Amino acid sequence: MISVDGLAVEFSGQTLFEGVSFVVNENDKIALMGKNGAGKSTMMKIIAGEQKPNRGKVNFPKDYVIAYLPQHLLTEDDCTVFEETSKAFKEIFSMKEEMDLINKQLETRTDYESEAYMKLIENVSELGEKFYSIEEINYDAEVEMALKGLGFRREDFTRQTSEFSGGWRMRIELAKILLQKPDLILLDEPTNHIDIESVIWLEQFLIHKAKAVIVISHDRTFIDNITTRTIEVTMGRIYDYKANYSHYLQLREDRRVHQLKAHAEQQKLIADNMVFIERFKGTYSKTNQVNSRERMLEKLKIIEIDEIDTSALRLRFPPSPRSGDYPITVKEVSKNYGAIEVFKDASFSISRGEKVTFVGRNGEGKSTMIKAILNEIKVAGTCELGHNVKVGYFAQNQASLLDTELTIFQTVDEVATGEVRTQIKNLLGGFMFRGDDIDKKVSMLSGGEKTRLAMVKLLLEPVNLLILDEPTNHLDLKSKDVLKEALKNYDGTLVLVSHDRDFLGGLSEKVFEFKDKRVIEHFESIDAFLERNRIQNLKELDLK
Repeated sequence: MISVDGLAVEFSGQTLFEGVSFVVNENDKIALMGKNGAGKSTMMKIIAGEQKPNRGKVNFPKDYVIAYLPQHLLTEDDCTVFEETSKAFKEIFSMKEEMDLINKQLETRTDYESEAYMKLIENVSELGEKFYSIEEINYDAEVEMALKGLGFRREDFTRQTSEFSGGWRMRIELAKILLQKPDLILLDEPTNHIDIESVIWLEQFLIHKAKAVIVISHDRTFIDNITTRTIEVTMGRIYDYKANYSHYLQLREDRRVHQLKAHAEQQKLIADNMVFIERFKGTYSKTNQVNSRERMLEKLKIIEIDEIDTSALRLRFPPSPRSGDYPITVKEVSKNYGAIEVFKDASFSISRGEKVTFVGRNGEGKSTMIKAILNEIKVAGTCELGHNVKVGYFAQNQASLLDTELTIFQTVDEVATGEVRTQIKNLLGGFMFRGDDIDKKVSMLSGGEKTRLAMVKLLLEPVNLLILDEPTNHLDLKSKDVLKEALKNYDGTLVLVSHDRDFLGGLSEKVFEFKDKRVIEHFESIDAFLERNRIQNLKELDLK
């Protein structure tokens, strides 16, 4: 068990939160929620021991193990994927090495009665008791299971970690954390860089094999499935609910209704007493009553109403110019990178107005196919865009392509043309960039803010083919909801790549699955496909 007692954090004279206390019990699965800037990541860093609070403390038993996966991490690149992941067991391996070293010394020494010899006996006995109490583990099999579950192929195990992107290195770190089997796992946006199949694997691992977990995530389906408790950080304090996220939203709304009612009743009480005080002030016979009511009002604690994040992403795509009947046609397309075959003889077409989803593990060719369609790479076979197709493309790294030296306003102004130029401030305001925000340099923006700004650029011209490759990374729940609603109402053709099941739900009527070097067309909704895929994966993973 871990107890958080009276935490307080202040930045530049402003209080982020104060008097925060709660207990994490064994096997608790907790969602740490709250709007951006409420202090969720700060609180997680304090629990992890990465940051000190201004006041308060975190208490836990001596041998309690806390493992923390931050949003961004730096990893060393001096070994293979398998070797790096095996470092999860480094303490156990070190224990074994130390025992072997002591035993060798005991074999060669003859000073059996000396204090030093007896100390070695004590040390090896203590280490042995601890080492042999650990359940027998097939370490290689455990490492292999974690890596394969998180999307690595067997041929990746011997590759250097330096060959992988930051997202893949984060998976390695996640595998290490899971293999340590800590008492508490802290995860800050763990699903941002992994595909649907790996998210499902992680979900099942946390449900069935992890002990206590605290997670920050904007993936509603993920947190609903793994958590049974929600701690909301708001207005410098917390509310603790024994409920998953969706149920918590209902309970929070109920709480606000009660607050509004209590606040209204209190305001009426104050107004009535003020009228009495003003009316009878100076009346000798009412002096005691007036004084009593004045003292009561002075001591009265005003009921606060929880803040509601009223900022909203008012997103509306312009009407799409009409394209040909088939905006995308792919015929017998194959792609190799050296000796590695990505996909072979892929053929399909996408009709005007269709909304489709590309799914599959990372590395199976989803983004490669998009680049082939856009003629950014050479492939065998043909990829054709239809008549009068105007493409809007949002890449995974779109936010990183922004010029960091420009301001928000300059970023949009340099691509805006015609009448749009007179509406730049209104457009930015719709994406929650208001007032002095528009003069901020891009370098000062968070990942979510950069993603929103990149989306603004995409909206400046009407398009009839929208290709979005992981558009929800770094977007909060509110922004994702509004973007999803806009995409539902979009009248053009949509190709969507995303690992966010809640975001995908209800958006597309056809699925293209990238698997085993093939592109398989499924004439079913994304919801039906994911449910079938989830059941199949659970059978394969055998985690129950």
